[in-house]
Amino acid sequence: MYQQPLQPVGGSLALSAACAALPLLTLFVLLGVVRTRAWVAAFGALGVAVVLAWWLWGMPLPQTLLAAGQGATFALFPLVWTFGTAIWIHRLTVHTGHFDTLRQGFARISDDRRVQALVIAFCFGSLLEALAGQGTPVAVTTVMLLALGFTPLRAAAVALVGNTVPAAFGPLGLPITTLAGVTGLPATELGMMAGRQVPVVAVVVPLVLLVVADGRRGVRELWRPALACGGAFAVAQFVTANWLTAALADITAAFAGAGVLLLVVRRGAARRTVAVPVGGGPPERAAGGLSEPDAAGLSEPDALAPAGSRWRAYAPYATIVAVFAVSQVPAVKRLLDAGTLAFSWPGLHVVTASGDPSPLTTFRFAWLAAPGSLLLVAGLITVALLRVPPREAVGLYGRTLFELRWAVLTVVGLLALSFTMNASGQVATLGVWMAGAGGLFAVLAPVLGWLGVALTGSDTSSNSLFGALQVAAAQRAGLDPVLLAAANASGGTLGKMISLQNLTIAAAAVGLTGREGDLFRRMFGPSVLLLALMCVLIGLQATPLLSWMVP
Repeated sequence: MYQQPLQPVGGSLALSAACAALPLLTLFVLLGVVRTRAWVAAFGALGVAVVLAWWLWGMPLPQTLLAAGQGATFALFPLVWTFGTAIWIHRLTVHTGHFDTLRQGFARISDDRRVQALVIAFCFGSLLEALAGQGTPVAVTTVMLLALGFTPLRAAAVALVGNTVPAAFGPLGLPITTLAGVTGLPATELGMMAGRQVPVVAVVVPLVLLVVADGRRGVRELWRPALACGGAFAVAQFVTANWLTAALADITAAFAGAGVLLLVVRRGAARRTVAVPVGGGPPERAAGGLSEPDAAGLSEPDALAPAGSRWRAYAPYATIVAVFAVSQVPAVKRLLDAGTLAFSWPGLHVVTASGDPSPLTTFRFAWLAAPGSLLLVAGLITVALLRVPPREAVGLYGRTLFELRWAVLTVVGLLALSFTMNASGQVATLGVWMAGAGGLFAVLAPVLGWLGVALTGSDTSSNSLFGALQVAAAQRAGLDPVLLAAANASGGTLGKMISLQNLTIAAAAVGLTGREGDLFRRMFGPSVLLLALMCVLIGLQATPLLSWMVP
């Protein structure tokens, strides 16, 4: 039995925290400064974490390797299973020629690609996050943006910005229910508190999306529709989380944001046709080897495709939404959950610093309820709808996985790193050190959630890691536990943009495997700026100035 120590380095919590930060520092330096390939950065950081766990934290080497193996297995199922299947469904549309038809259809939402990007990345992506999560929104919306004529790098960046604020409540309130489970606080109050934090940032996320899509020009020309979209999204998210249920917050917000945006656009707020520039230098190469349209051209709609062809082009994405919606029907959900296997990882025996059994050693194999399994069902329906011969569909799936091999390797290394740091106690050491800030911890609480999501790629996982720590720190500092626990979920949403897991999925979806470092550098600034806004908000909520916002 291994018990996690909190300050193994010279009995000093500060020194121990500095050492615990080395794997993360290694990851960010290799990816953002040295500019190595993503899988090299992930395995380099994993090597540092394994050495620290064994040498400084005193975790037996066999258990350290078992923890890494558990993380690698989790990477393959459900993560690779999820995003690999989502990208396969997209490849089916390309293979059958419906990709161009889809692009034509989106061009008729508005004659402005930036408006189309708001609808797809922010609104439709929020709906996918509410239903599926686990990388599905990024995998799906990235390739849809590619269909609009965005360069691969820009499409990936826009999709990453869109997949931020929905993460606090999706899929179907799971991050909030997980947070309630590990903290013992009422899920209703936690949902209400997150619903008074995330919507404030949600108002400005569409503006950030415009900056990423088209720079200052995008904000100057479309700030009114963007604010209308963000405002409607925020109001719906706030109302649903506070008076209905957190599980539905992203669903209602997605429809409200899209509806108001389209209403404003159709009233003439954004009629001018604009082609998003590809940037300096030669055009980037899209997935499949096709170069992007000339930046100087305009987004001219093509000839209208036949009705049957248009219907089949949209069918894969409508099928995804329908399958995930049906999976949440109580009777269906109970049937799917009945197939879930939960067991302790063989040979891995860990207790926390307080002597309690660590939940990290439990592995859940939800072979029916996993998003990847539901996406496979949607994919099989898509095969039938698009009339793809079964042999071709199977061959296309195999080629998709082969093309994603470096992305798979990256996710395996990243999740092995995450599980090693968590099981050994390195993450707990970092959290306890940050909690020592006392009353100032209210400002730092979102940072902890941000780091958790940047490391794991999941707001649910970040809440399970740091939720109890946030409550303990709040009690020691005399702060409201509900405020800080919710701050973990709210701050975590902004770590989605720099999560290597999401970066890898986005890059792989558009054929840019190996350029995750470019995405990381592009996303880091917006992520930190939005995080700073969240920190200021929560810091003020801990003072009499905004304490009335706490339930």
